[in-house]
Amino acid sequence: MTASTFNPLDSISHIIAVASGKGGVGKSTTSANLAMALSQQGAKVGILDADIYGPSLGILFGIPEGTKPGVKDDQYFIPIEAHGVSVMSMAFLASDQTPMAWRGPMASGALLQLLTQTAWGELDYLIIDMPPGTGDIQLTLAQKASISAAVVVTTPQDLALIDAKKAIGLFEKVNIPVLGIIENMAVHICSACGHVEHLFGEGGGEKLAKQYHVHLLGSLPLSLAIREQADSGVPIVLANPESEASKLYQAIALQVVQQLAQLQAQASILPIIEITDE
Repeated sequence: MTASTFNPLDSISHIIAVASGKGGVGKSTTSANLAMALSQQGAKVGILDADIYGPSLGILFGIPEGTKPGVKDDQYFIPIEAHGVSVMSMAFLASDQTPMAWRGPMASGALLQLLTQTAWGELDYLIIDMPPGTGDIQLTLAQKASISAAVVVTTPQDLALIDAKKAIGLFEKVNIPVLGIIENMAVHICSACGHVEHLFGEGGGEKLAKQYHVHLLGSLPLSLAIREQADSGVPIVLANPESEASKLYQAIALQVVQQLAQLQAQASILPIIEITDE
């Protein structure tokens, strides 16, 4: 295969978009831990930080500031390996202090270029940590990135659920199946007394999943440990795989794998054509 016909995406089995209608719901933390959980199950995994205005995967994977990707054949970036996962982000091409003052079309084009000009290698799963919202960037990636399926992250809060519905609607419009909902910050358990509080509402993720006939993949607590491990650059799935939060992420990853396999099986079933004399 010549350089002109080489397409790095051809060696990726599944591209999964992790999206949210609004920011601050834990989408990037979910993306990082989902990638780690899939990797721990023996899969080859990559992750693209598509949140161009607020990239955070470098921090979540403990990649030192200033780290730059290598270059292959003078035209392809080599993703940075962190904890066994291939990571690529626009943040690796600019400093943390450099704002991405780009309009929608320019940002969309840059992200597509980053996606298609990264030498991902053979991957079972590429996770795209989508930017929050449903604007130009999200629509362009959804239409042109050959996405296999999507996962939508929300909190139980009514405001987050309203925006999550918009994210689901976007994927429906471009015929990308939504595997399910991941509900973050579903409950807070006091570390001192064990008192349970639903700080952001209760049951919102389950109601949303039922409304759109998708799975509730999991409900994660508002957890100090998840936040601390995220800040330290070692996702909790790797740092403490036996913790309750890690087991929840691992169960979510297993559901994602199973549902993707079902989608693939359904797509491979050809319709039966009957020819009659009528």
